[in-house]
Amino acid sequence: MIPRYSRPEMTAIWSARNRYRIWFEIEALAAEKQGEIGQIPAEAARQIRAKGAPRVAAMTEADVARIEAIEREVRHDVIAFLTWLGEGIGEASRYLHQGLTSSDVLDTCLAVQLRDAAHLLAGGLDRLLAALKRRALEHRHTLTIGRSHGIHAEPTSFGLKLAGHWAEFARNRDRLAAATREIATCAVSGAVGTFAHTPPEVEAFVAERLGLAVEPVSTQVIPRDRHAMFFATLAVIASGIERLAVEIRHLQRSEVREAEEYFHPGQKGSSAMPHKRNPVLSENLTGLARLVRGYAIPALENVALWHERDISHSSVERVIAPDATIALDFALHRLAGMIETLVVYPDRMQANLDALGGVVHSGEVLLALTQAGLSREDAYRIVQRNAMATWMALGTEAAKSFRENLESDPEIAGRLDRAALDRAMDPRLHLAHVDAVLARVFGAPAGGDAPAADPARDDPPDRDRR
Repeated sequence: MIPRYSRPEMTAIWSARNRYRIWFEIEALAAEKQGEIGQIPAEAARQIRAKGAPRVAAMTEADVARIEAIEREVRHDVIAFLTWLGEGIGEASRYLHQGLTSSDVLDTCLAVQLRDAAHLLAGGLDRLLAALKRRALEHRHTLTIGRSHGIHAEPTSFGLKLAGHWAEFARNRDRLAAATREIATCAVSGAVGTFAHTPPEVEAFVAERLGLAVEPVSTQVIPRDRHAMFFATLAVIASGIERLAVEIRHLQRSEVREAEEYFHPGQKGSSAMPHKRNPVLSENLTGLARLVRGYAIPALENVALWHERDISHSSVERVIAPDATIALDFALHRLAGMIETLVVYPDRMQANLDALGGVVHSGEVLLALTQAGLSREDAYRIVQRNAMATWMALGTEAAKSFRENLESDPEIAGRLDRAALDRAMDPRLHLAHVDAVLARVFGAPAGGDAPAADPARDDPPDRDRR
């Protein structure tokens, strides 16, 4: 992933030095257990740890270049690393990698990296969940128009709208936890997974020390259905990010203007049009979500490998593992910052509620007429006729509000009095159960606002401001 969309905490997980550090730890732990059970000399295991650990800890860019140079000759990355490592360990290095195959190192290392990356992703989700909850509670009674098919439907609460996104990301948090447990598996079972050259207790020891589970049955590689589920979960999270980003993009449209991304002092929206305040962050999130979703397909195609092992999955994972986790990590923090500092315009929401002359209350009037004795079919016909008369005359000299048209309709006279119409057209009806829903969502009575966020930490630095 390019630096523009990368946070250093996540990119560090995928650095060459971190990868080699994990490779060494797998090799050293396997040697320690093998020395304990007498498979190799115990002193050799101690030498591997004593001489290898400082060498790996002090690894420089020159050392990485040296390993890459060896790889260009031997055409094998694990052998290149073992050669470099052995140069510093000496005689005891001949006991390195006893009974292991390269996939034991590569797959177990990938499990550690994906688990560590998932922990960072969980932190991003937690930040986003906190922001959504705070803003949902802040705006739990802020009336806004609900839309279906992009058209005004009935009033709702802006807080309720945000609570729906909170619930989705809470589910995604659970999905990520399950996918993390599934991917965090270790295999140290040797060629074709039979433990022919090193016993299962070595694998169990390495797994326990690395905080991984043991792969019950490996075939020289850890089965790739685990990885497919992990990347599919990242894709689902990305889709949730895009759903919220698209909502903000719509609300920021000039014709809507109900909410907008925070516009920083000194920020410029366009090189040509100084008035522009563009939803660049949410547009950026839509693009990043497309990338992360795209990585799910090759992960699914990696499941079907030839027999006990091939390496068709390898090139795929070298790209998608860092790129998907780095992009999603950046996107989660960008979205969290955007929600923390989102500018909300309740007055504009109210203006949009009133923009269609009150027809958004047609459903309540329909119910009131049925309760007054009309059939549903007759009530629907009367209400629709008056709503359409209001809608079609909007902006003309002949325009009348929905209520004015209802009050002049002879089929309504005597059925609904002024008080009944007042009740039917009161938007606060739609707030009656909002607190109960928020309590159900958040698991506690809805109340109490958290302090506002600092706009200065809205998201990772970026310059997509065109």
